Amino acid sequence: MKTYLDCIACFIRQALDSARLITDDKQIHRQIIQQTLDLVYDIDLHQSPPAIAQKMYRMIRKLTSVQDPYSQIKQHFNKLALKMYPELRERIKTSADPFETAIRLAIAGNIIDFGINSVSEEPDIEKTIAESLTAPLDMKLLEELKDAITQAKNILYLGDNAGEIVFDRLLIEQLSYEKITFVVKAGPIINDATAQDAQTTGLADIVTVIDNGSDAPGTILDGCSAKFLHRFKEADLVIAKGQGNYETLNDIDKKIFFILRAKCPVVAKELGCEIGSLVLRKNRE
Repeated sequence: MKTYLDCIACFIRQALDSARLITDDKQIHRQIIQQTLDLVYDIDLHQSPPAIAQKMYRMIRKLTSVQDPYSQIKQHFNKLALKMYPELRERIKTSADPFETAIRLAIAGNIIDFGINSVSEEPDIEKTIAESLTAPLDMKLLEELKDAITQAKNILYLGDNAGEIVFDRLLIEQLSYEKITFVVKAGPIINDATAQDAQTTGLADIVTVIDNGSDAPGTILDGCSAKFLHRFKEADLVIAKGQGNYETLNDIDKKIFFILRAKCPVVAKELGCEIGSLVLRKNRE
């Protein structure tokens, strides 16, 4: 997906959000915003938004020497999601269709996204869960995904954010663990999940977890490791979570199912849906 002019305001907001997490020094805030403006001045709109964001966050890390501004936020939402986990697991177990309920909850978890700034606390998540359990969903494509999972021998599940991956765990627990590899980011980027988050949330105890060799808030194949690219090529099914993965993989010729919540007007327009919609999409092959 290309970058739109509307994305520029979002980059600037993200830069300021990160700056304020790092320091109260307004001079540093000003420097970060100025360098972000310099970056977007010559923006290549053919690049994906995560490609631009990766450059911006690298600049912020270099300027401030702070590698992970969102560290405490990630820890907080991992703990919060784990607190909710037992009740959500029971809800799946007692539902009429556990797979559908798990998919809906996995999409609900996508609200934990500080790139979009879409969540603040537990009430936001609970409200999103309630909405997601009854919101419209492409049931025909849901059945197609279920069949694809059954037939697949090697599934690559591309994770998104810390905290959110607890909701992914709920879905993965409905599947065959042995054929799933869960993918996290190699380094800190916004509140995206890393290997540490996979350990904290128990995902690493049930499935193989690898990183993609990249610190982009998506999956930019040109910047990923050889190990990940081999896994990506060999996978006969990819489940890609979140907007960043959609923005970077929607034009790749591969069997990919995207599951996400549309959280910004640009992505919603690309998908042809309303903001807040539950999105289950299949890539072309």
